[in-house]
Amino acid sequence: MIKEEMLKALRESGDFVSGQELCERFGVSRTAVWKAAARLKEEGYEIESVSNRGYRLKALPDVVTEAEIGSRLKTRVMGRNCVCFDSADSTNVQAKRLAEEGAPHGTLVCAETQTAGRGRRGRAWSSPPGAAVYMSLLLRPKVRPEHASMLTLVMGLAAAEACNELLSRAAAGKPSVPQTGLKWPNDLVLDGKKTAGILTEMSTEVDFIHYVVIGIGINVNTEGFPEELPHAASLRQYAGKPLLRAELIALCMEYFEKYYDRFEKKEDLGDLKEEYERLLVNKGKQVRVLEPGREHTGTALGISSQGELLVELEDGSIEKVYAGEVSVRGVYGYV
Repeated sequence: MIKEEMLKALRESGDFVSGQELCERFGVSRTAVWKAAARLKEEGYEIESVSNRGYRLKALPDVVTEAEIGSRLKTRVMGRNCVCFDSADSTNVQAKRLAEEGAPHGTLVCAETQTAGRGRRGRAWSSPPGAAVYMSLLLRPKVRPEHASMLTLVMGLAAAEACNELLSRAAAGKPSVPQTGLKWPNDLVLDGKKTAGILTEMSTEVDFIHYVVIGIGINVNTEGFPEELPHAASLRQYAGKPLLRAELIALCMEYFEKYYDRFEKKEDLGDLKEEYERLLVNKGKQVRVLEPGREHTGTALGISSQGELLVELEDGSIEKVYAGEVSVRGVYGYV
């Protein structure tokens, strides 16, 4: 895609790049380069063109498009096939539709807004336009179906690392910002408040996975939340300035690809356990295990290689809590 490559070239240069150089780099005509620049301007990019000097990218809009995401990707597979919507009912729904139509492993679906976003246990997920990341990743993993649920934790770890890298870049030279942590099994938290949620769905047979779709919503540039969401937070509230959502999406894909490769080799989280527990906000804390018909407390110790939360009960025994069966809360609040 000329737009994608042109964006990458202009952003990396930071100065004027001649039209001739762009023509030679992409193997296209000057007219094709001019048309690509015109389309980028229509999408909100501020591109300066000067005779005998070429093109220069003056300002970047916060857009979530195939070209913007693609120009930032450093992955081999994840996100390389990307589909972006201005509005979608749900990125998970669209990713499942594409899966049924034969879309490849690693296909990424993003939307500016969702009209029917969903969270875990069928809860509605608020999806206002322009402020958050709404994306779903389609996978066709070669693992046993009973191991697929661990992919939620792999995505959680990848997204948390991506958020922390983006926050670190934003805070360069400034006082440090809180670290994004993981609230087992599917939430990201900042300073004790939820900043992202993950929903994993899959299509399987008894011994074969057709596909897995991992959806994640991340509060990026939201400046404030209504009173009914006291435990919500956005990255911007801690970065102190707006962030580029496409940059975060590309970072998520980069970290996920790295961690997914390690998970797929052994079909467990043994090689990721230390990194996951380093960000696990539940670890060492008292938690309430909300199991249907049974509520009890204990101390979260970490996770097993199968992704279960290890909870030490009052009698000293260790319980393995499976994510699909229960919810876990802090004894005195959300965390």
